Amino acid sequence: MTEAADRPAIWLDPLADHVLAHGIAGSSLRALARAAGTSDRMLLYYYPDKGALLAAVLERAAGRMTALLDAAAPAQPLGAEELRARIVPMLREPVATPFMRLWLELAARGAAGDALARRVGAAIGGGLVVWIEAHLLPDAGPAAAARLLAEIEGLVLLDSLGMASVVDQALG
Repeated sequence: MTEAADRPAIWLDPLADHVLAHGIAGSSLRALARAAGTSDRMLLYYYPDKGALLAAVLERAAGRMTALLDAAAPAQPLGAEELRARIVPMLREPVATPFMRLWLELAARGAAGDALARRVGAAIGGGLVVWIEAHLLPDAGPAAAARLLAEIEGLVLLDSLGMASVVDQALG
């Protein structure tokens, strides 16, 4: 690959840093270009539009979140309660806060009808179901993974609303 062809890959980490720090709402094309150390025109040379750029950046951020989950993952598959008890505390740590904030913003945008947020959010959510299923006992199945994702997401939402005591009660 040439240096020019490498540019989009080189930009993704600083762009993900920016979006994790400022959210989607704080990520105008000009702000993203500054974060990447380039111009907005150059970004649009490599990406057909801001939506394609954001999709790539959100995918990079999701990859980072998956790496955090992998670091907290059990060595052996667990039952749903045990996996939840392992993952939710990690999601409450400061290292996960920017990811959770971005995920909630993506969900809110999707709920408001933003097609990009729905598409990217569905892809990320689907990846989370696959990740959970891979870490559950083999007989648990896809429905158990889907239920666990819904439960974890509910706990993340409640925690973000300042309802930590409710989350603590739910975690037992």
